[in-house]
Amino acid sequence: MIETSATATHFLGMPPAHFLRDYWQQKPLLVRNAFAGFTSPLAADDLGGLACEEYALSRLITRDPVLDQWNVRSGPFAEADFSALPASHWTLLVQDVDKWDADVAALLDHFDFLPSWRVDDVMVSYAEDGGSVGAHADQYDVFLIQGIGQRRWQISTDAEAPMAFRDDVDLKLLREFKPTHDWLLEPGDMLYLPPGVAHHGVAEGECLTFSVGMRAPAVAEMITDFAGFLAERMAEEWRYADAGITPAKHPGEIDDGALEKIEQTLRESLALDASLLRHWFGSFITRYRAAHEAVPRSKPIGKPEFARRLEAGAGMAFNPWTRWAWSKTARGATLFVAGEAHACSRNLALRICTRAALQAHELAAMDDASLELLRTLTNAGHLALSRTRSRS
Repeated sequence: MIETSATATHFLGMPPAHFLRDYWQQKPLLVRNAFAGFTSPLAADDLGGLACEEYALSRLITRDPVLDQWNVRSGPFAEADFSALPASHWTLLVQDVDKWDADVAALLDHFDFLPSWRVDDVMVSYAEDGGSVGAHADQYDVFLIQGIGQRRWQISTDAEAPMAFRDDVDLKLLREFKPTHDWLLEPGDMLYLPPGVAHHGVAEGECLTFSVGMRAPAVAEMITDFAGFLAERMAEEWRYADAGITPAKHPGEIDDGALEKIEQTLRESLALDASLLRHWFGSFITRYRAAHEAVPRSKPIGKPEFARRLEAGAGMAFNPWTRWAWSKTARGATLFVAGEAHACSRNLALRICTRAALQAHELAAMDDASLELLRTLTNAGHLALSRTRSRS
């Protein structure tokens, strides 16, 4: 079964544990009415305005349906760019909309059964009739939520289907695509696709779709980053050694004995100590695919001023671009913030990773070490003091 309907208690049409067991990274699932009575938190004009912002990552994709020619342009755009578009067969895509709009970010609350560090972003696409990005396959998990209008989705679950790309467009479009399933999604419907499933979505009239994408670093990226992490911690004196070798038989030969010693050396250097692995991965995954870096305060706030602001009732808000994660340690936790590691209590790590604004009464109950960490994160640009007193 790859089609179901949501229930009053389960928006996936089943308990999350069943979804993770039977579908996650295994097979697609269409959930009818996953978001009952869905009202889009974003209108087409809102998305167009965001695409004009300098730091928004946006693209316009147009297609000539007669010649089957595609054109891709990157933003930021001007209002005149939109007025010059044809009446149909175009799509506007904007990445990281959850970082710009709190109502869009709220959609992520529904996916809290997945580790938050697996979430990449919410991409929003607006399309006029016939608008599409072509038949393709992604290398990450995605939940496609229909927001406004209708979009026809075709997918292929054929494991033997060819996956070669076209060489005449600036998009990774499939040269051949033969769908095995065809659905028309209405507002509130949701389609889950695991990595590698070929799919093709086409707007039928005006259409807005929210794509909740999950991050999946390539193994090559992880190996490269982990090797660099280890190399920074290795002493210069630790080198290849070959005590006890036998006389060389032939000039220039790398014999089996040398290869055995090289393999042993590399194995020892890449030994996975659990605490070292936690430290590396927490730092790596909170840097991975970060679209923007936090900007430190131009004038760092000192302890006296920080304490005064908190006594006056200030709360704290989170930088939406900062990525957070944490891991247990013997005495507490390590909080990972945009690639940096900080020791703290487990309670503080748990609270911070909810990313809900910190209220004045919570801050008043914190110990000095926790407040000092918050001050450090504030000066680094990951947190910001609010100007108003909490009503809590």
